[in-house]
Amino acid sequence: MASVGHLVCRRWLCGGLGRSPAAPGLSRSLTSSSTRRSTMPAWVIDQYGGNDVLRFTKNARFPIINYPNEVIVKVCAAGLNPLDVSMRGGYGAATLSMKRDPLNIKQSGDEFPLTLGRDVSGVIMECGLDVKYFSERDEVWAAIPPWKQGSLAEFVVLSANEVSHKPKSLSHPEAAAIPYVATTAWSALVNTGGLSKDNCAKKRILILGGSGGVGTFAIQMLKAWGAHVTVTCSQDAERLVRGLGADHVVDYTAGPVEGPLSELEKFNLILDNVGGDTERWALDLLKPWCGAKYVTLVTPFLQNTDMLGIADGMMQTAATVATKALKHLVKGVHYRWGFFAPSGPALDDIREMVDAGQIRPVVEETFRFSQVPQALEKMEKGHARGKTVVQVINEGDDS
Repeated sequence: MASVGHLVCRRWLCGGLGRSPAAPGLSRSLTSSSTRRSTMPAWVIDQYGGNDVLRFTKNARFPIINYPNEVIVKVCAAGLNPLDVSMRGGYGAATLSMKRDPLNIKQSGDEFPLTLGRDVSGVIMECGLDVKYFSERDEVWAAIPPWKQGSLAEFVVLSANEVSHKPKSLSHPEAAAIPYVATTAWSALVNTGGLSKDNCAKKRILILGGSGGVGTFAIQMLKAWGAHVTVTCSQDAERLVRGLGADHVVDYTAGPVEGPLSELEKFNLILDNVGGDTERWALDLLKPWCGAKYVTLVTPFLQNTDMLGIADGMMQTAATVATKALKHLVKGVHYRWGFFAPSGPALDDIREMVDAGQIRPVVEETFRFSQVPQALEKMEKGHARGKTVVQVINEGDDS
């Protein structure tokens, strides 16, 4: 974590974290390129629904720099996540609308046309005046916050503190498979779970649902840090997760996993990517009274705010998590919710691990930009074995 703090400090000293808004009418003057465009190709949705709401357009609004710490990235490849399918159907719409418009000035539906895609690997084309940590033509990767326009487009605008230099050892499609799942796993395991490369050695970690994007990344990071990793997955994914370093695998298709898991030595941390009734039995697998944590990425937060509204939904969420945390605290274990958190500095650390050969991308399938509907249809079927990637431009055409 010290390296992340150092990078945050360095970026701040370079002016990369400034958030002063541009003066009215001067948003384009903050860019350093003479290029002036108003439209670009993109896949968008104009309403929430199924795959039929996807629409390709050559006239999507070109992103502009509104803050001096922002950059415009030309998208070479985009990664898809289950969240994209959920967002297409309207999941989290209330909370994300509040994040986009905290003063509630805009009309309902102002988020449309909306571009999906949470992972990006590409090339910086324009920089705001305060951006010193990056330059035009830098190859970068990033995880895009869900309240921002996504990467299924030719260009995307991001804050400099959300961006990191791309690993030199990866192509753009390979790099696009990592940022969102990596920052999600980092947030859950490091920020919430308290793990680091300095304290992870020989700790016993259980990953429930280990063959998806977050699971396959978490296995590799934890093994690089010296942990003992147990994973649940289906039998046909066992070879994949063992190849990534998993020490012990429990096949959920052979029957309920709580039985085989309860026969093992107890765990220091459980990362739950499955949800459902796992909370009923999973916390009994933790070592009591030694700081052990259960961190779940399947939470009712956005569902609560969608159903009850922002205020009531947040109150319901706070009451739920407080009740569960207290219930398990008296048993000597910690109950926590994990959330995605965009972080360029975390991606800086992850880039070093990738280039050192400790982490590799797990790409299940790559689609062309014209095949975005097929890519999302594939995502909707679930049972992922790694990531689904969309190649927006061909390698070598990022000029």
